[in-house]
Amino acid sequence: MVQRTLTIIKPDAVERRATGKILARLEEDGFRVVAIRLLRMDEREAGGFYAVHRERPFYGDLCRFMSSGAIVPIVLEREDAIAHLRRVMGATDPAKAEAGTIRKLFGANIERNAIHGSDAPVTAAFEMGYFFPGLEIAAAG
Repeated sequence: MVQRTLTIIKPDAVERRATGKILARLEEDGFRVVAIRLLRMDEREAGGFYAVHRERPFYGDLCRFMSSGAIVPIVLEREDAIAHLRRVMGATDPAKAEAGTIRKLFGANIERNAIHGSDAPVTAAFEMGYFFPGLEIAAAG
């Protein structure tokens, strides 16, 4: 089933100028870029995006990190997009990620791990709407 998901190239990867390499890797893995932006969130916006983690001990650090520089949110499309993106990204901790995954190649540590990806259809719908509200996204094809 063709599916859409959201990924974010995080501030650490943007700062290191890895955006193009990560995009190329995603396209090589069969993803089609449906929508893309370059922006910088403030801490309040980051807090809204990561509200599901509000009670977790890492929430404040995560919001500060995600608002520390430019990010690149991207809507991707392909067969089984959510699960496939999770495999391509690799484990959250780059030290534990499989060789060749985005986090292994571009992540520095568990907090600066280069990329975010939606983990379920409901999450993907919320996340796509957060960064692309009211935007009509082109259909597959």
